[in-house]
Amino acid sequence: MARLTTRFWVDAYLARLSFANIPAYVVAHGDDTAGAVLVKLATLDGRAQAFTRGFDLMSGERKWTELASGAEPEVDASIAKQRGFDPDLWVIEVEDRDGRHLLDEDGLRD
Repeated sequence: MARLTTRFWVDAYLARLSFANIPAYVVAHGDDTAGAVLVKLATLDGRAQAFTRGFDLMSGERKWTELASGAEPEVDASIAKQRGFDPDLWVIEVEDRDGRHLLDEDGLRD
């Protein structure tokens, strides 16, 4: 199965968030073709979560996993560390008081 470019996926994700009236911003623009994506969810109360997309070795499917959660400065430090390892990494920041990120919806989880 052909894979979408990262830029195409990011644009589609931002559009989906916009349709749901969930503000989101590209904080770091990674490689357009094959850069990894990290999504930060800020709940605007000083707390945040960061999610990365990886592969389930047992099933071979792609899935979102939590990289970090807690106080927003601590999550930001985890993200900065990841950026240090991978300069091609995209970072998308989602801001939603209700904790919605839509990563579990069809078309976004894989």
